[in-house]
Amino acid sequence: MEYRVDDRGLDAAVFLPFVNRIWPGDYDMDETQAALSKTINITAYDGKLLVGCLRILSDGYYFGTITELLVLPAYRKQGIGSNLLRLARDHTPTMLYFGAQPGLEAFYEKNGCQRSMQSYMIERSKRG
Repeated sequence: MEYRVDDRGLDAAVFLPFVNRIWPGDYDMDETQAALSKTINITAYDGKLLVGCLRILSDGYYFGTITELLVLPAYRKQGIGSNLLRLARDHTPTMLYFGAQPGLEAFYEKNGCQRSMQSYMIERSKRG
């Protein structure tokens, strides 16, 4: 497994087939590329295949969040998610806050994450 911290080479053409295997959706290539350019991307590759990705969005001083931690289903339970979290901890410019999907709390706690604030969301208003 090859891990890359701040993977500037990650582009939408590689990311979208990966993410669609986990969160299927109709994602825009250009919007995805713009999003990837705004995050610190920590990736895991099995050869040329992207198998795991953790993205950090941070202002560089006050606040950071993990936007997602994704591992292909066939590669789960192999330590990839744990390694991505460790690399995030080692390379983040700020403290990180993030939400966890229900049922994954034990994974995060096993990896040294502490429960913190409850999260909320505000949906974007519909554009005309």
